[in-house]
Amino acid sequence: MKALFIGGTGNISTSVSRLAVKLGIDLYLLNRGERKINLPGTTQIQADIHKPRQVSRLLQTHHFDCVVDWIAYEPADIERDIELFRNKTRQFIFISSASVYQRPVLNPIITEGTPLANPFWEYSRLKIACEERLMQAYRTDGFPVTIVRPSLTYDTYFPIAIGGWNTYTLVDRMKRGQPIIVHGDGNSIWVVTHADDLAVGFVGLMGHPNSLGHAFHITSDELLTWDQIYQTIAAAAGVEAKMVHIPSDFIARVNPGIGAGLLGDKVSSVIFDNTKIKTFVPEYKAVIPFHQGIRRTLAWYDEDERRKVVDTKVNEEMDAILAAYKDNLA
Repeated sequence: MKALFIGGTGNISTSVSRLAVKLGIDLYLLNRGERKINLPGTTQIQADIHKPRQVSRLLQTHHFDCVVDWIAYEPADIERDIELFRNKTRQFIFISSASVYQRPVLNPIITEGTPLANPFWEYSRLKIACEERLMQAYRTDGFPVTIVRPSLTYDTYFPIAIGGWNTYTLVDRMKRGQPIIVHGDGNSIWVVTHADDLAVGFVGLMGHPNSLGHAFHITSDELLTWDQIYQTIAAAAGVEAKMVHIPSDFIARVNPGIGAGLLGDKVSSVIFDNTKIKTFVPEYKAVIPFHQGIRRTLAWYDEDERRKVVDTKVNEEMDAILAAYKDNLA
């Protein structure tokens, strides 16, 4: 199989790239080359996907069995991809998000048949619009789309709701004994998935002819409360988490940017039914429990102290919410 990843070196896509190469897929990575990750066995194409004429010229002699756009976000990105790859691939995989599912949650058991609607978060609405355009292209023009909806998936990022998930900020706060914020009462149920697990289901969909026109979420079956997620991170770091529980709607009033992701994704308990991905990819099973997976994340940071970036802005945002909540209780 010959595949093209637009991106391919991110938090999720690196794991998928490594597994694809391991399984013998002839993998091309198209990106700007700004993120230096060693992925032996791949062919690098240095280009900016936002410059479609440049990309079209570089891909002129290529045809792919599968193209995955890891970074498409807006409907304009989808229009570009449809034009670029209409006659260039047998399958186009779009990375959507499990946050597209109906909010507020009316049924905590989420299947691929759950309605798509999210009035709280623009990110999710844009992903829904992308999905709708691709399905229209599939129905009217036979554009060979498969949609994948990851939920909170981690490898080098921390699967958290507040605290700067792509930096070391939260763990740094924990180690310095500073308070961290947990939304709500900390008892709502959530699911986090290691990228190495997701990769098994994802690669199983690549080149799968019966997956065209379908959408899939790929998550772990392990259920955790938000308190457990933060406590597990703290335990792996060898510290205690000083958690402050703050209502999500209060957080949203103080910081609408953070609040949108809470109200639009992480407030309600959800349980993802993975029957569909397991039916299409029988070998899929999430086998990395969070208490083990998060140790891998921390080990990655420990390998290079330069990775332990502490984001001042994230700290300031958390401190502002904590101060506002304290004043509110006074």
